[in-house]
Formats: sequence, C-alpha cells, structure tokens
Amino acid sequence: MRDPADPVNGREAVGPGRVQDVDVLRGFALFGILLVNAQLMAGPYTALGGGPDASGADRAAAWAVTATTTLYQLFSFLFGYSFVLQERSGQPGGGSAGRHLRRTAGLFGLGALHAVLLYSGDILMTYAVLGLVLYGLRGLGPRAALRIAVCLVAGLAVLLLGYGLLTVALTQPVTPARYAAEVAPSVTAYRGGFLSVVGARLGELPATMGANVLYAPDMLAAFLAGLAAARTGLVERRGRDRTWLKRVVVRWLPVGLAGGVVTACCADGPLDSRWFLVGHAVSLLTAPALTASYACGLLLLLGRVRPAAARVLAASGRMALTQYLSQSLVLALVFTGYGLGLYDRVGTAAVLAGCLLLYGGQLALGVWLMGRVRYGPAELVLRTVTLGRRPGRPPSPGSGPAADVPLRVP
Repeated sequence: MRDPADPVNGREAVGPGRVQDVDVLRGFALFGILLVNAQLMAGPYTALGGGPDASGADRAAAWAVTATTTLYQLFSFLFGYSFVLQERSGQPGGGSAGRHLRRTAGLFGLGALHAVLLYSGDILMTYAVLGLVLYGLRGLGPRAALRIAVCLVAGLAVLLLGYGLLTVALTQPVTPARYAAEVAPSVTAYRGGFLSVVGARLGELPATMGANVLYAPDMLAAFLAGLAAARTGLVERRGRDRTWLKRVVVRWLPVGLAGGVVTACCADGPLDSRWFLVGHAVSLLTAPALTASYACGLLLLLGRVRPAAARVLAASGRMALTQYLSQSLVLALVFTGYGLGLYDRVGTAAVLAGCLLLYGGQLALGVWLMGRVRYGPAELVLRTVTLGRRPGRPPSPGSGPAADVPLRVP
C-alpha cells in the first residue's frame, strides 16, 4: 500500500496516528546506528581507528564518528514519541496492557535471535524491557517525565565520571600488546564457522547485556523525553517552524560538538584508554544537544528539498526494525567466518565507506518495498505476535479489537 502522507506538510498519517516527520527522523537515525554497529562488528580495533599499525585515515575516521555520532539517542527518543502516538491512535485496545505485553515479548524474542545469530550488541531486548517500564510510567505529565529524564542522565553521568576519574588515578593504560592478546581468541572465533561465531556471540552476551543495563537509565531518559515531546505534539507543532528549528541548531550544535570532541579525545586519542569512561560521562550530558541539533537541522533542510528526500527517509523509517536487522545480517555476512570472513581485516575508513553504500541500498529498498506492502517483514512478524493474528484478518470472536493499530518499533 502506497504511503498517502502529504509530502508537503509531513503531518498526514499512514494509518491512524502516524506522523511522517517521525518516520523521516527514524530513517535518518538508522544511518548513525549503522556507523557505530559496523565498526563494532568489523573487528576489535575498528572503533578505535584500527590496531597499532593503522593508517592516519583510519584513526581520523574513527575519531570523527565518535565525535559526531549520537543518533542512538534519537532512536530511543522516537521510541518514546511513537509510544504516545500508539496510545493516541483512537483505536480500541490500542494501548491495552495485554497488547503491549505481547509486543514487548515479541520484540524481546527478535532481539534474542538477533543477538545470538547476528550481533551480540543487540539493543532490542533492552528496549523491550524498558518498554514495560515506559508503560508503567505512561501516566506522567510532560514536566514530570522530563524531570525524571534529567535525573537519570545526571545520575549516570556522575557515576561514570567518578568511576572514570578513579580509573585514571589508580590504573595503568592497556598496552597494545596486552589488548592484542586479550582479543586474539575472539578474532579466531569470528573467522571460524557458524558454530564458532555463535559461540563467540554467546560468550560476549553477558558483557554486552551488562553494558546495556549500565546505560539503561540513559535509554529510559530518552524514552521519557520522547514521551514528553509527544504529549505536547512537539514534532507536529514545530517540525515546520523554521525560526524555531534554526534557533535550536544555532544554540545547541556547538555544545553538542564540543562534548563530542571531548568524548573522541578520551575514546580514540590522544588520551589513553583510562579516560574512556570520563569521555562517556561528558557524552551523556552533551549528546542530547547534538541529537536535537541533528533532528532540527534535518527537518530544516528537508523543508527546502522535499518531497522526494523526505519520502525516501520516511519509507525506511516505516520499516526501521527490518532495516536494523538487515544491517546486522549484511555486516555478519561480510565480516564473520560464515560469510566473507573479513573480521579484523578491513580498516575503519573502508568500513565507513561501505556503510554509505549499504545505507544507500537500504534507502532504495525501503522506497521499493513500502511502495508495495504495508509492513516490512520484521514489522509484520512483530505485528502478528502483537495482534495474535495476521494483520488485516478479522479477529476470532472474543480475541480482541478488530482495529489494526499501526505499530511503532525502535
């Protein structure tokens, strides 16, 4: 089914409650997710600019991505925003506890498969659990939600900063030789066969889940910020207000970039490995400014080049779950032993160049697929679990509402 959204004002819905600008931003956020995940999937050194003998181009590429990429926060913000749109859909049972529980269970299941088969750094399981928390907090007003979000971010930043400063004061930096010895088994495993790769992912899963738990307050804060914004209709009211969009970009982009530079200096040099958590503490405080600047800048730009560019991004945003999983599938086939086996064999600059090609292909796929079907493949699976039936089919007597409510996923 073709998207009937008005390409001029960007506020008409594909189904009840769907706002095109939200889909546009989600489609854009997919690129930031790809840049980060590709480096982590390509090898143990890639996100750090390569190993000891890496080229200047590789180090510069990794540094630039760390300094400028915070779009994971935009993804989380849009999760909270779309949660409210779901409730506002006006359809019977749109926000029911049973439906929400089935949706989060389905999301958790897809995340578990994703983590084991494709990428151990999966975020969907964490989103599913935090989605239950968000449901419990759905009655919060905008101001209360923002206050809690600020407290969560500030508390986590203080924790990371304190621990990071202790690390700087009391420990020694990790030497390249020591790090190489630590990651050697992982490199061997990821270049092996399917079972070897799955075993490596299972071995990494506790650590990655632990990291997700550590950063869960930041994700929940972004959920709550999205909830607060949606309660006030921020995107619908301000998405075409060029004066307001410019003001946000001018005021907050310098703050966000300054924090990004500090983070990159701590994570990718010239400061050593002990400063990593200090850099992330700074990022927690400044990333919202950078994320807001990117979102407003994109809407400002699309105000001049619409409708084609907006439709392209919105198409991928409508099938964001499918696109997220397909990114991991392609990257796994490129870098692991059950694909081309290029793990730890490609420089950071080449990996990021490949991301541009992959993202371009995904945008083209989104336009083609969303011009022919209503849901992407993963969205269809999740929606079927949520409804307890295939979308479009009438429910059996007593099985729930007949309405087919558009589903929002990260």
